[in-house]
Amino acid sequence: MIRTYSRKIHYYECDSMGITHHSNYIRFMEEARVDMMDQLGYGYERMEAEGVLSPVMAVSCQYKHPSRFQETLDIQVSVKSLTDLKVGFSYVMKVGDSLVCTAESAHCFLRGQRPVSLRKEFPLLYQSLQEMLPPALG
Repeated sequence: MIRTYSRKIHYYECDSMGITHHSNYIRFMEEARVDMMDQLGYGYERMEAEGVLSPVMAVSCQYKHPSRFQETLDIQVSVKSLTDLKVGFSYVMKVGDSLVCTAESAHCFLRGQRPVSLRKEFPLLYQSLQEMLPPALG
């Protein structure tokens, strides 16, 4: 089970109304995704040491409720979709019981300009991600 990623909202991440600026949620997604990959034993440092990068192919956010300076944002990352070449993640961000944002991102894996098959080159990571899929998709 992947633990929830938690972080405090910093002052510089807020706009003049004291609300977290919308652009920061993309950064928060990356922080939570990096933490999740570390928990799986395939941190970005390890992947990059093996010459593999994971660029973002798409991202979307649906803002539900503002977060503010000093609040703790909890981010749960889950796997939404998985193929040999791509993975889609879902994010649920909350402050306490209040839903702040739902989001999704899609990523591929590349070595240079060539796609990397997760199933072939990182079978344990592929299996871990597959186990995180919702039951109907797994």
